[in-house]
Amino acid sequence: MFWNNHIETLSDDELAALQLKRLKWTIRQAEKVPFYRTQLREAGLHADDIRSLDDAGRLPFTRKQDLREGYPFGFFAVPLKQIVRIHTTSGTTGKPTVVGYTRQDLDNWAEMMARDLTMVGLSDDDVFQNALGYGLFTGGLGFHYGAEKIGMTVIPSATGNTKRQIEMIMDFGVTAINSTPSYGMRLAEVAEEMGVELDTLRVGIFGAEPWSDNMRKELEERLGITAYDSYGMSEMYGPGASFECEERNGLHFWHDSYLVEIIDPETGEVLGPGERGELVVTPLVKEAMPLIRYRTGDITMLMEDRCPCGRGQKIARIMGRSDDMLVIRGVNVFPSQIEHVLLSLPEVGEQFMVYIDRMHHLDEMNIEVEINRECFSGELKDLAKLQKRVAGALRDTLGLRTSVTLVEPGTLPRFEGKAKRVIDRRGEVW
Repeated sequence: MFWNNHIETLSDDELAALQLKRLKWTIRQAEKVPFYRTQLREAGLHADDIRSLDDAGRLPFTRKQDLREGYPFGFFAVPLKQIVRIHTTSGTTGKPTVVGYTRQDLDNWAEMMARDLTMVGLSDDDVFQNALGYGLFTGGLGFHYGAEKIGMTVIPSATGNTKRQIEMIMDFGVTAINSTPSYGMRLAEVAEEMGVELDTLRVGIFGAEPWSDNMRKELEERLGITAYDSYGMSEMYGPGASFECEERNGLHFWHDSYLVEIIDPETGEVLGPGERGELVVTPLVKEAMPLIRYRTGDITMLMEDRCPCGRGQKIARIMGRSDDMLVIRGVNVFPSQIEHVLLSLPEVGEQFMVYIDRMHHLDEMNIEVEINRECFSGELKDLAKLQKRVAGALRDTLGLRTSVTLVEPGTLPRFEGKAKRVIDRRGEVW
Protein backbone atom coordinates (compact mmCIF):
# COMPACT_ATOMS: atom_id res chain seq x y z
CA MET A 1 0.00 0.00 0.00
CA PHE A 2 1.19 3.51 -0.83
CA TRP A 3 0.09 6.88 0.48
CA ASN A 4 2.07 8.86 -2.12
CA ASN A 5 3.14 6.39 -4.77
CA HIS A 6 5.07 8.88 -6.94
CA ILE A 7 7.25 10.36 -4.18
CA GLU A 8 7.80 7.06 -2.36
CA THR A 9 9.15 5.37 -5.51
CA LEU A 10 11.16 8.11 -7.23
CA SER A 11 13.94 6.88 -9.51
CA ASP A 12 17.52 7.40 -8.32
CA ASP A 13 18.07 10.28 -10.75
CA GLU A 14 14.78 11.99 -9.88
CA LEU A 15 15.50 11.65 -6.17
CA ALA A 16 19.05 13.00 -6.45
CA ALA A 17 17.84 16.06 -8.38
CA LEU A 18 15.11 16.73 -5.80
CA GLN A 19 17.52 16.28 -2.88
CA LEU A 20 20.06 18.68 -4.39
CA LYS A 21 17.39 21.32 -5.00
CA ARG A 22 16.07 20.99 -1.46
CA LEU A 23 19.56 20.90 0.07
CA LYS A 24 20.35 24.28 -1.48
CA TRP A 25 17.04 25.65 -0.18
CA THR A 26 17.86 24.30 3.30
CA ILE A 27 21.26 26.01 3.32
CA ARG A 28 19.67 29.32 2.36
CA GLN A 29 17.09 28.85 5.10
CA ALA A 30 19.84 27.97 7.60
CA GLU A 31 21.72 31.17 6.75
CA LYS A 32 18.92 33.02 8.57
CA VAL A 33 20.16 31.38 11.81
CA PRO A 34 23.17 33.19 13.39
CA PHE A 35 24.88 29.90 14.31
CA TYR A 36 24.81 28.64 10.72
CA ARG A 37 25.64 32.00 9.24
CA THR A 38 28.88 31.91 11.25
CA GLN A 39 29.59 28.23 10.54
CA LEU A 40 29.10 28.57 6.79
CA ARG A 41 31.14 31.76 6.61
CA GLU A 42 34.03 30.09 8.46
CA ALA A 43 33.80 27.11 6.10
CA GLY A 44 33.74 29.47 3.10
CA LEU A 45 30.55 27.90 1.80
CA HIS A 46 27.32 29.17 0.27
CA ALA A 47 24.35 27.34 -1.18
CA ASP A 48 25.64 27.98 -4.72
CA ASP A 49 28.87 26.12 -3.87
CA ILE A 50 26.90 22.87 -3.50
CA ARG A 51 26.84 21.51 -7.04
CA SER A 52 26.25 17.84 -6.24
CA LEU A 53 25.18 15.75 -3.27
CA ASP A 54 28.83 14.76 -2.77
CA ASP A 55 29.51 18.37 -1.81
CA ALA A 56 27.33 17.92 1.29
CA GLY A 57 30.37 16.38 2.98
CA ARG A 58 32.01 19.82 2.95
CA LEU A 59 29.28 21.24 5.20
CA PRO A 60 29.89 21.52 8.97
CA PHE A 61 28.28 19.14 11.46
CA THR A 62 25.63 20.18 13.99
CA ARG A 63 25.64 18.59 17.45
CA LYS A 64 23.00 18.40 20.15
CA GLN A 65 25.14 20.64 22.38
CA ASP A 66 24.94 23.34 19.70
CA LEU A 67 21.16 23.22 19.91
CA ARG A 68 21.21 23.36 23.69
CA GLU A 69 23.44 26.41 23.59
CA GLY A 70 20.89 28.07 21.31
CA TYR A 71 18.14 27.66 23.92
CA PRO A 72 15.38 28.65 23.59
CA PHE A 73 14.85 30.13 20.10
CA GLY A 74 18.38 30.57 18.76
CA PHE A 75 17.91 28.02 15.94
CA PHE A 76 14.64 29.38 14.59
CA ALA A 77 14.87 30.65 11.01
CA VAL A 78 11.45 32.33 11.01
CA PRO A 79 9.86 34.97 13.29
CA LEU A 80 8.16 33.60 16.40
CA LYS A 81 4.75 34.66 15.08
CA GLN A 82 5.17 32.05 12.30
CA ILE A 83 5.83 29.30 14.87
CA VAL A 84 2.51 27.56 15.53
CA ARG A 85 3.79 24.82 17.84
CA ILE A 86 6.77 24.14 20.09
CA HIS A 87 8.04 20.78 21.32
CA THR A 88 11.10 20.05 23.44
CA THR A 89 13.28 17.11 24.31
CA SER A 90 13.36 15.87 27.90
CA GLY A 91 16.41 17.89 28.92
CA THR A 92 17.51 15.17 31.35
CA THR A 93 21.19 15.94 30.72
CA GLY A 94 20.94 19.72 30.60
CA LYS A 95 18.83 22.32 28.86
CA PRO A 96 16.25 20.76 26.51
CA THR A 97 16.36 21.13 22.77
CA VAL A 98 13.53 23.39 21.62
CA VAL A 99 11.92 22.53 18.29
CA GLY A 100 9.56 24.90 16.48
CA TYR A 101 7.09 24.20 13.67
CA THR A 102 5.41 26.34 11.05
CA ARG A 103 2.06 25.27 9.60
CA GLN A 104 3.91 23.84 6.61
CA ASP A 105 6.20 21.88 8.92
CA LEU A 106 3.21 20.27 10.62
CA ASP A 107 1.69 19.42 7.23
CA ASN A 108 5.00 17.85 6.11
CA TRP A 109 5.22 15.82 9.31
CA ALA A 110 1.65 14.55 9.06
CA GLU A 111 2.28 13.60 5.42
CA MET A 112 5.30 11.47 6.39
CA MET A 113 3.40 9.81 9.23
CA ALA A 114 0.55 9.01 6.84
CA ARG A 115 3.06 7.31 4.53
CA ASP A 116 4.44 5.32 7.46
CA LEU A 117 1.11 4.07 8.73
CA THR A 118 -0.17 3.22 5.25
CA MET A 119 3.09 1.39 4.52
CA VAL A 120 2.39 -1.13 7.30
CA GLY A 121 -1.09 -1.85 6.00
CA LEU A 122 -3.20 0.52 8.12
CA SER A 123 -6.18 2.39 6.67
CA ASP A 124 -9.35 4.23 7.59
CA ASP A 125 -10.82 0.86 8.62
CA ASP A 126 -8.48 0.71 11.64
CA VAL A 127 -8.87 1.80 15.26
CA PHE A 128 -5.54 3.21 16.47
CA GLN A 129 -4.64 3.44 20.16
CA ASN A 130 -1.78 5.89 20.63
CA ALA A 131 -0.06 4.98 23.89
CA LEU A 132 2.81 7.44 23.58
CA GLY A 133 3.14 10.57 25.69
CA TYR A 134 1.41 13.73 24.55
CA GLY A 135 2.55 17.23 25.46
CA LEU A 136 6.08 18.52 24.87
CA PHE A 137 7.26 15.05 23.76
CA THR A 138 6.90 14.79 19.96
CA GLY A 139 5.82 11.13 19.87
CA GLY A 140 2.14 11.31 20.70
CA LEU A 141 1.07 14.22 18.52
CA GLY A 142 3.22 13.14 15.57
CA PHE A 143 1.44 9.80 15.27
CA HIS A 144 -1.92 11.34 16.14
CA TYR A 145 -2.04 13.72 13.19
CA GLY A 146 -0.69 11.15 10.75
CA ALA A 147 -3.31 8.61 11.84
CA GLU A 148 -6.09 11.17 11.51
CA LYS A 149 -4.79 12.18 8.08
CA ILE A 150 -5.44 8.69 6.69
CA GLY A 151 -8.81 8.54 8.43
CA MET A 152 -8.18 6.08 11.24
CA THR A 153 -10.26 6.21 14.41
CA VAL A 154 -7.70 7.55 16.90
CA ILE A 155 -7.75 6.92 20.64
CA PRO A 156 -5.26 9.32 22.32
CA SER A 157 -4.72 7.12 25.37
CA ALA A 158 -1.19 8.44 26.09
CA THR A 159 0.81 6.52 28.73
CA GLY A 160 -0.09 5.13 32.13
CA ASN A 161 -3.19 3.50 33.68
CA THR A 162 -2.31 0.22 32.03
CA LYS A 163 -5.44 -1.70 33.05
CA ARG A 164 -7.58 1.03 31.56
CA GLN A 165 -5.49 0.87 28.37
CA ILE A 166 -6.27 -2.83 28.10
CA GLU A 167 -9.96 -2.24 28.72
CA MET A 168 -9.98 0.33 25.90
CA ILE A 169 -8.34 -2.13 23.51
CA MET A 170 -11.10 -4.64 24.22
CA ASP A 171 -14.06 -2.22 24.48
CA PHE A 172 -13.20 -0.12 21.40
CA GLY A 173 -12.03 -2.96 19.18
CA VAL A 174 -8.52 -1.53 18.79
CA THR A 175 -6.69 -3.02 15.81
CA ALA A 176 -3.36 -1.14 16.03
CA ILE A 177 -1.38 0.16 18.97
CA ASN A 178 1.63 2.46 19.22
CA SER A 179 3.98 2.65 22.22
CA THR A 180 7.56 2.19 23.31
CA PRO A 181 8.59 -1.49 23.17
CA SER A 182 9.12 -1.57 26.93
CA TYR A 183 5.57 -0.33 27.50
CA GLY A 184 4.30 -2.86 24.97
CA MET A 185 5.86 -5.54 27.17
CA ARG A 186 4.12 -4.01 30.17
CA LEU A 187 0.76 -4.13 28.39
CA ALA A 188 1.32 -7.81 27.60
CA GLU A 189 2.30 -8.54 31.18
CA VAL A 190 -0.76 -6.85 32.69
CA ALA A 191 -3.11 -8.42 30.12
CA GLU A 192 -1.79 -11.83 31.15
CA GLU A 193 -2.28 -10.97 34.83
CA MET A 194 -5.87 -9.93 34.05
CA GLY A 195 -6.40 -13.17 32.12
CA VAL A 196 -7.67 -11.42 28.98
CA GLU A 197 -7.02 -11.89 25.26
CA LEU A 198 -6.45 -8.81 23.11
CA ASP A 199 -7.81 -10.56 20.07
CA THR A 200 -8.75 -7.47 18.02
CA LEU A 201 -5.14 -6.28 17.87
CA ARG A 202 -3.24 -7.05 14.67
CA VAL A 203 -0.52 -4.36 14.37
CA GLY A 204 1.90 -2.91 16.90
CA ILE A 205 4.22 0.03 16.20
CA PHE A 206 7.16 0.52 18.54
CA GLY A 207 9.95 3.07 18.76
CA ALA A 208 11.71 5.74 20.87
CA GLU A 209 14.26 3.19 22.18
CA PRO A 210 16.37 0.42 20.62
CA TRP A 211 14.78 -3.04 20.75
CA SER A 212 15.97 -6.40 19.54
CA ASP A 213 14.55 -9.01 17.18
CA ASN A 214 14.03 -11.23 20.20
CA MET A 215 11.87 -8.55 21.81
CA ARG A 216 9.94 -8.29 18.52
CA LYS A 217 9.17 -12.02 18.70
CA GLU A 218 8.15 -11.74 22.33
CA LEU A 219 5.81 -8.81 21.66
CA GLU A 220 4.26 -10.59 18.69
CA GLU A 221 3.67 -13.81 20.59
CA ARG A 222 2.29 -12.18 23.73
CA LEU A 223 0.14 -9.51 22.06
CA GLY A 224 -0.86 -11.47 18.95
CA ILE A 225 0.35 -8.76 16.57
CA THR A 226 2.75 -8.03 13.75
CA ALA A 227 5.32 -5.60 15.20
CA TYR A 228 6.90 -2.75 13.22
CA ASP A 229 9.83 -0.49 14.05
CA SER A 230 9.55 3.31 13.94
CA TYR A 231 12.44 5.79 14.02
CA GLY A 232 12.75 9.53 14.38
CA MET A 233 13.72 12.23 16.85
CA SER A 234 12.49 15.66 17.82
CA GLU A 235 15.18 17.41 15.78
CA MET A 236 13.81 15.74 12.61
CA TYR A 237 10.20 16.82 13.39
CA GLY A 238 9.68 13.77 15.61
CA PRO A 239 8.85 10.12 14.90
CA GLY A 240 8.25 8.95 11.36
CA ALA A 241 11.47 9.95 9.60
CA SER A 242 11.93 6.27 8.78
CA PHE A 243 9.77 3.21 9.22
CA GLU A 244 9.65 -0.47 8.41
CA CYS A 245 7.53 -1.64 5.51
CA GLU A 246 5.77 -4.99 5.50
CA GLU A 247 9.07 -6.69 4.55
CA ARG A 248 10.38 -5.76 8.05
CA ASN A 249 14.00 -5.86 6.98
CA GLY A 250 15.39 -2.39 7.67
CA LEU A 251 13.70 1.01 7.80
CA HIS A 252 12.86 3.21 4.83
CA PHE A 253 14.02 6.80 5.27
CA TRP A 254 11.97 9.42 3.46
CA HIS A 255 14.83 10.58 1.28
CA ASP A 256 12.78 13.29 -0.41
CA SER A 257 12.72 15.00 3.00
CA TYR A 258 16.09 13.98 4.50
CA LEU A 259 19.65 13.61 3.29
CA VAL A 260 21.20 10.67 5.13
CA GLU A 261 24.88 9.89 5.78
CA ILE A 262 26.69 7.34 7.93
CA ILE A 263 29.98 8.49 9.43
CA ASP A 264 32.75 7.10 11.59
CA PRO A 265 31.85 8.66 14.97
CA GLU A 266 35.52 9.16 15.82
CA THR A 267 36.89 10.61 12.57
CA GLY A 268 33.77 12.02 10.86
CA GLU A 269 34.67 10.10 7.68
CA VAL A 270 31.64 9.26 5.51
CA LEU A 271 31.10 5.48 5.32
CA GLY A 272 29.59 3.40 2.54
CA PRO A 273 26.60 1.03 2.51
CA GLY A 274 27.10 -1.94 4.81
CA GLU A 275 29.48 -0.05 7.12
CA ARG A 276 28.21 0.57 10.63
CA GLY A 277 28.56 4.08 12.05
CA GLU A 278 26.73 7.15 13.32
CA LEU A 279 23.66 8.40 11.50
CA VAL A 280 23.92 12.00 10.27
CA VAL A 281 20.77 13.65 8.92
CA THR A 282 20.10 16.91 7.04
CA PRO A 283 16.35 17.62 6.95
CA LEU A 284 15.46 19.05 3.53
CA VAL A 285 12.01 20.61 4.06
CA LYS A 286 12.06 22.15 7.55
CA GLU A 287 11.06 25.82 7.56
CA ALA A 288 11.14 26.79 11.23
CA MET A 289 14.30 25.00 12.28
CA PRO A 290 16.57 23.87 9.44
CA LEU A 291 19.51 21.68 10.42
CA ILE A 292 22.73 20.87 8.58
CA ARG A 293 24.40 17.48 9.02
CA TYR A 294 22.89 16.78 12.43
CA ARG A 295 24.79 14.10 14.33
CA THR A 296 22.08 11.91 15.82
CA GLY A 297 24.33 9.73 17.97
CA ASP A 298 22.42 6.66 16.71
CA ILE A 299 24.38 3.70 15.34
CA THR A 300 23.17 2.04 12.14
CA MET A 301 24.22 1.53 8.51
CA LEU A 302 22.87 2.07 5.02
CA MET A 303 21.64 -1.21 3.57
CA GLU A 304 22.91 -2.33 0.18
CA ASP A 305 19.92 -4.30 -1.10
CA ARG A 306 16.88 -2.84 -2.85
CA CYS A 307 13.61 -3.50 -1.06
CA PRO A 308 10.99 -5.55 -2.95
CA CYS A 309 8.37 -2.97 -1.92
CA GLY A 310 9.89 -0.48 -4.40
CA ARG A 311 10.67 2.33 -1.96
CA GLY A 312 14.05 3.97 -1.43
CA GLN A 313 17.22 2.92 0.37
CA LYS A 314 16.85 1.60 3.90
CA ILE A 315 18.88 1.87 7.07
CA ALA A 316 19.40 -1.08 9.39
CA ARG A 317 17.48 -1.03 12.64
CA ILE A 318 19.13 1.20 15.24
CA MET A 319 21.82 -0.81 17.02
CA GLY A 320 22.36 1.59 19.92
CA ARG A 321 23.68 5.06 20.53
CA SER A 322 27.26 6.25 20.37
CA ASP A 323 26.66 8.16 23.61
CA ASP A 324 24.89 5.18 25.27
CA MET A 325 27.75 2.85 24.49
CA LEU A 326 29.36 1.50 27.64
CA VAL A 327 33.09 0.89 27.70
CA ILE A 328 33.75 -1.89 30.21
CA ARG A 329 37.38 -2.91 30.63
CA GLY A 330 38.07 -1.71 27.09
CA VAL A 331 35.11 -3.55 25.53
CA ASN A 332 32.28 -1.63 23.81
CA VAL A 333 28.86 -2.75 25.07
CA PHE A 334 25.38 -1.60 24.00
CA PRO A 335 22.36 -2.26 26.26
CA SER A 336 20.52 -3.68 23.24
CA GLN A 337 23.12 -6.50 23.09
CA ILE A 338 22.29 -7.44 26.69
CA GLU A 339 18.57 -7.40 25.93
CA HIS A 340 19.09 -9.62 22.88
CA VAL A 341 20.89 -12.26 24.97
CA LEU A 342 18.37 -12.25 27.81
CA LEU A 343 15.36 -12.55 25.53
CA SER A 344 16.94 -15.59 23.88
CA LEU A 345 16.82 -17.44 27.23
CA PRO A 346 13.28 -18.67 28.02
CA GLU A 347 13.99 -19.10 31.75
CA VAL A 348 14.45 -15.37 32.33
CA GLY A 349 12.08 -12.48 31.69
CA GLU A 350 12.47 -9.35 29.60
CA GLN A 351 13.01 -7.01 32.56
CA PHE A 352 16.61 -6.22 33.52
CA MET A 353 18.80 -3.51 35.06
CA VAL A 354 22.53 -2.93 34.49
CA TYR A 355 24.77 -1.48 37.20
CA ILE A 356 28.33 -0.38 36.42
CA ASP A 357 30.77 0.10 39.30
CA ARG A 358 34.50 0.69 39.61
CA MET A 359 36.01 -1.46 42.33
CA HIS A 360 39.73 -1.63 43.06
CA HIS A 361 40.36 0.36 39.86
CA LEU A 362 38.51 -2.19 37.70
CA ASP A 363 35.13 -1.83 35.98
CA GLU A 364 32.51 -4.32 37.12
CA MET A 365 29.11 -4.88 35.53
CA ASN A 366 26.26 -6.48 37.43
CA ILE A 367 23.02 -7.34 35.65
CA GLU A 368 19.84 -7.94 37.59
CA VAL A 369 17.31 -9.93 35.59
CA GLU A 370 13.89 -11.26 36.52
CA ILE A 371 13.16 -14.96 36.31
CA ASN A 372 10.39 -15.85 33.88
CA ARG A 373 7.13 -16.05 35.85
CA GLU A 374 6.30 -19.45 34.36
CA CYS A 375 9.68 -20.84 35.47
CA PHE A 376 9.59 -19.39 38.99
CA SER A 377 8.86 -21.89 41.74
CA GLY A 378 8.44 -19.29 44.46
CA GLU A 379 11.99 -19.43 45.79
CA LEU A 380 15.33 -18.15 44.52
CA LYS A 381 17.41 -21.02 45.90
CA ASP A 382 18.88 -23.70 43.65
CA LEU A 383 19.25 -21.28 40.74
CA ALA A 384 23.04 -21.42 40.53
CA LYS A 385 22.96 -23.38 37.24
CA LEU A 386 20.61 -20.88 35.59
CA GLN A 387 22.65 -17.96 36.88
CA LYS A 388 25.81 -19.51 35.46
CA ARG A 389 24.10 -20.14 32.13
CA VAL A 390 22.92 -16.52 31.83
CA ALA A 391 26.38 -15.21 32.73
CA GLY A 392 27.95 -17.54 30.17
CA ALA A 393 25.61 -16.42 27.38
CA LEU A 394 26.39 -12.77 28.16
CA ARG A 395 30.13 -13.49 28.22
CA ASP A 396 29.96 -15.23 24.84
CA THR A 397 28.17 -12.27 23.24
CA LEU A 398 29.82 -9.34 24.99
CA GLY A 399 33.30 -10.76 25.29
CA LEU A 400 33.68 -9.91 28.97
CA ARG A 401 32.83 -11.28 32.38
CA THR A 402 29.62 -10.06 34.02
CA SER A 403 27.98 -10.70 37.37
CA VAL A 404 24.36 -11.84 37.15
CA THR A 405 21.77 -11.58 39.90
CA LEU A 406 18.42 -13.34 39.42
CA VAL A 407 15.44 -11.65 41.06
CA GLU A 408 11.78 -12.52 41.50
CA PRO A 409 9.25 -11.70 38.76
CA GLY A 410 7.70 -8.24 39.07
CA THR A 411 10.43 -6.72 41.26
CA LEU A 412 12.35 -4.56 38.77
CA PRO A 413 11.13 -1.11 37.60
CA ARG A 414 8.60 -0.83 34.76
CA PHE A 415 8.67 2.07 32.32
CA GLU A 416 5.78 3.81 30.59
CA GLY A 417 8.09 5.94 28.43
CA LYS A 418 11.66 5.25 27.39
CA ALA A 419 13.26 2.52 29.46
CA LYS A 420 16.21 3.54 31.67
CA ARG A 421 18.03 0.30 32.24
CA VAL A 422 21.62 1.40 32.91
CA ILE A 423 22.97 2.99 36.10
CA ASP A 424 26.63 3.89 35.77
CA ARG A 425 28.09 4.49 39.24
CA ARG A 426 31.75 4.71 38.28
CA GLY A 427 31.90 8.35 39.30
CA GLU A 428 31.54 7.36 42.93
CA VAL A 429 34.48 6.48 45.18
CA TRP A 430 34.85 2.84 46.22
